[in-house]
Amino acid sequence: MPSTGYLLDTNILSALLVHPAGQVAERIAQVGEDAIGTSIIVACELRFGAAKKRSARLADRIEEMLARLDVLPLAGEVDRRYAKLRWQLERRGTPIGPNDMLIAAHALALRRTLVTDNVREFRRVAGLAVENWLA
Repeated sequence: MPSTGYLLDTNILSALLVHPAGQVAERIAQVGEDAIGTSIIVACELRFGAAKKRSARLADRIEEMLARLDVLPLAGEVDRRYAKLRWQLERRGTPIGPNDMLIAAHALALRRTLVTDNVREFRRVAGLAVENWLA
């Protein structure tokens, strides 16, 4: 089934924060802002990172970035995709982190290509389209 756009992972948005005119920004310009979004799980991870660093400046920058993105809620088939994915990975003995499993299930449910710098882990997920815009 063809992709319906891109779901940006935490490390991709972190790179965008550090280099606002870098590779990620260039790719967003190429594919169009309407084709990108991120998961609410990624938003949680970014906000946690700012809280952990106790950086109001970073928190403000994250809020500005998230306000410009389509932050997608967990809905629809995400729970079913998650259950199947977790069962498959555990059965094979190749689990991935719990948040990454939710992000992968979210991308699968939305039929979006996951954009991540963590290709090695996400390649374990059957049927998940993955791209690295930092490579």
